[in-house]
Amino acid sequence: MNILVVLVPVSLALGTMWLVWFVWALKNDQFEDLEGDAQRILFDEDDNAPKE
Repeated sequence: MNILVVLVPVSLALGTMWLVWFVWALKNDQFEDLEGDAQRILFDEDDNAPKE
């Protein structure tokens, strides 16, 4: 039972940190463009191609 004295505060702290990170990500528009990366991989862009 003594381990619960450690595990309960640790789990609450981790849950709080996750919640703070998630709210920060929402406020900074981290989830705004979900389709952009999925579409971008389909296009062949030669940005690193040598110039003539």
